Amino acid sequence: MTDVIDGNAVAESVRDDLGGCIDTLAAAGVTPTLATVLMSDDPASETYVSMKQQDCEEVGIEARDIELDPDAPADRLFETIDDLNADPDVNGILVQMPVPDHVDDRRVLRRIDPMKDVDGFHPENVGRLVAGNARYKPCTPHGVQKVLAAADVETEGADAVVVGRSDIVGKPMANLLFQKAEGGNATVTVCHSRTADLAAKTGAADIVVAAAGVPEMIDGSMLSEGVTVIDVGINRVEADTEKGYELVGDVDFESAKAKAGAITPVPGGVGPMTRAMLLYNTVKAAGLQADVDVSLP
Repeated sequence: MTDVIDGNAVAESVRDDLGGCIDTLAAAGVTPTLATVLMSDDPASETYVSMKQQDCEEVGIEARDIELDPDAPADRLFETIDDLNADPDVNGILVQMPVPDHVDDRRVLRRIDPMKDVDGFHPENVGRLVAGNARYKPCTPHGVQKVLAAADVETEGADAVVVGRSDIVGKPMANLLFQKAEGGNATVTVCHSRTADLAAKTGAADIVVAAAGVPEMIDGSMLSEGVTVIDVGINRVEADTEKGYELVGDVDFESAKAKAGAITPVPGGVGPMTRAMLLYNTVKAAGLQADVDVSLP
């Protein structure tokens, strides 16, 4: 019987556990505050930001919504980031990606104060992660760790394959899985677009994390019996639906489910965890900045 992991339920548990931390901060006169900066008129980006703000409000985190004209000069965004860096009441800063073409996204990441970088993408925070002393773990890989723990999937001694090498998911995911720490100690293979015989790699794995951004690229024929499959992909494909499309993962769910011992669906798997871990990082940031000890779950 395959365990279809309910990411919404795990995310709800994380949010519930944050309640005590937020109460501890409140007793010290601190309200965790996340500033979201949107410099885009892309409907998907607008939706993502709106959902993140709603999540904040539900758990007691203050959300600040800043919207910039996508045609504004890049300096407008950098000046906004500087103002937020200098504001002691703002604990976390999230600039919704992608930014317009005339804005250097890497410069954006470097501009955010590393103490307020709740995405965990500033070079300083990336370095700390690789060194095994993470300040803020990137939200999606950290969410995957929480999902694996909730499903009682043992990573220690496991053979794990991460398909994808992005800075956002693939690279930090591999680092977290092989580190000498809880939720790690796996033997990790990172696969990508140049990998020869991908099926041989995934077929030998105990855990497969699919994060390549290619719709349904992994199917049941590429997996071993009883494998744990974590599908990070969210791809919009044409479909005969009211919207004209549907969301699918990087894994062909039905054929993979027939092989897997545990699997995450799309939607409803890793996605809710990414948002929950953003709240986690914002609460952690507030505690670090105010020097208040919060017992994070």
